[in-house]
Amino acid sequence: MYKLRYSIAVEAVWDALPDEAREELDVAILGVCEDPYAATEPHSDSEPHRRVLTLRHTAVACVVIDGTPGVRRIRIHSIEYLG
Repeated sequence: MYKLRYSIAVEAVWDALPDEAREELDVAILGVCEDPYAATEPHSDSEPHRRVLTLRHTAVACVVIDGTPGVRRIRIHSIEYLG
């Protein structure tokens, strides 16, 4: 399981999402924390650790950190509300 990290600004956007969008994101993030490479798409071929999660209501830009043994994190950089 990967640990989830995000800034206060990202948290504010997440909290401000409409209920349906927030609930969809909450469920999807659990899958990302279990297997980020299966649950997300690569941002580009040259940067496989930069990932994008695209849902019905949101798009999330994140980075997968596979550091020293035992250090596995997902860092959310931004959440965009798609409507």
